[in-house]
This record gives sequence, C-alpha cells and structure tokens, in this order.
Amino acid sequence: MSILNNKNCFISGATGGLGVEISKSLVKNGCNLLLSSKSESKLKNLKKELLKINSNSNIDYVICDFSNLNNIELMAENVTNSDFNIDILINCAGVFPQGSIDSYSVDKITQTFNINILSNFILTKYFSKNMKKQQWGRIVNIGSSSSYNGFKDSSLYCSTKHALSGLSKSLDDELSNYSIRVFDIMPGSIKTEMSIHDTNQNIETFIEPEILANFISDIIKFDNNFKLSDIKIYRSKYE
Repeated sequence: MSILNNKNCFISGATGGLGVEISKSLVKNGCNLLLSSKSESKLKNLKKELLKINSNSNIDYVICDFSNLNNIELMAENVTNSDFNIDILINCAGVFPQGSIDSYSVDKITQTFNINILSNFILTKYFSKNMKKQQWGRIVNIGSSSSYNGFKDSSLYCSTKHALSGLSKSLDDELSNYSIRVFDIMPGSIKTEMSIHDTNQNIETFIEPEILANFISDIIKFDNNFKLSDIKIYRSKYE
C-alpha cells in the first residue's frame, strides 16, 4: 500500500494543465484531495473525473482567487479550522506574464507576485502547522528553469520563481526537524496551455505534464533517511 494512501492533500491551481495531472496521480495513490482554483465549473468537472479514477477517495474543492491575498488567507483559515488536516501541500497556482519591464503595470506586478509567490507563503504558513503537530508533511513548490536563469521579456516571471526558490530552501531547512520535506521542482517548459503560447521556444523540448506529475508523486512517497530539495528537470535529449 502506498505511503500516500488516505493522506490529505491540498492542490492550488488544480485545474491548470499540471495541476490536473498531479491530482490524477495522487488520487491513484489513494490521497484525499482538496482542490482549489478560481473556476467552480472546472473544479466540479475535475472532481467528477477524479472520482471515476478512485471513488474511495474523499475529494472536495474550494474556490479561491490567488491574486487576492485576503481571499487566500480567508480560505486558508477556513481549511485549517475544518476537519480536513493537510498532510501534503502542492503549490501549483501560477501565471506566466511576458513583456519588457516597462510594459508591466504595477497591478500586473502585484498580481503576479501574489499568485506565484505570496500564495505559496500564506498556504505554507497555515498548513504547515498541522504537519508540525503530526511530525510529517510534504510541501511541493512548482518552480521553473526560470528559478535559476533569466530570460528576455520574462523579468517579472523569473523574479517570482527566484523568490520561490529562496522560500523553498529556507523552509526546507526550517521544517526538516519536523520530518517535513519541502521540494522545489524546477522543470523546463511544460506542455500545458500556459506554456505553449511562448513562441520563443520549441514545443518539442517541452515536458509532458503527466510524466512530471508521476515523478512528483514518487518523490513525495519516498520516506527513507535522505532528502531531495532543489530538483532540476528537463528533456534529456535536449540537455
């Protein structure tokens, strides 16, 4: 039986291309899922799809606008005060703005940081409390090759992913004594709707989201006496 069986997992950005595949992979491993995004119709459809895969899993959803910090905190408080104690947090919500630095409005900068980094910070702040109490937890932050590189017309996106890498490293050190592992997954471009509009890249080099999702499930299952933190992933034939 998988170590993940009957673990409670929260997934932000669950209805995105990678979020959907992570949800499928985790429910196959027997996880109970609390899905979140801002689209109720997509969440309803995803819940139905996941129950077809594993009808024994407890699957529910909460609607949240991850660009709104008050919305995130209220949702996190409500989940923390519910009976659904989070064992695994998957921070998958993200946006990929492109443009020169003078093209970004202050609102766009704020919105992007709220979604790509501050939502991760707030959710971890709340959900790690239960992980500490039970002396076990997994936190997966979906970074990017932009977490350690810089690219033209991507300064805003790269800035948020660099910040996420710093947060992940710090939390991995801070929470390790509680048997909580923090993974900073830093893939190259993923073959999802968000990424395929980037005309500066060759889509043939993109990573399939299903394969990446299964890899993430595998690493969070691993429970022996060593750990992974910064994980760079790319298509091997394009190394």
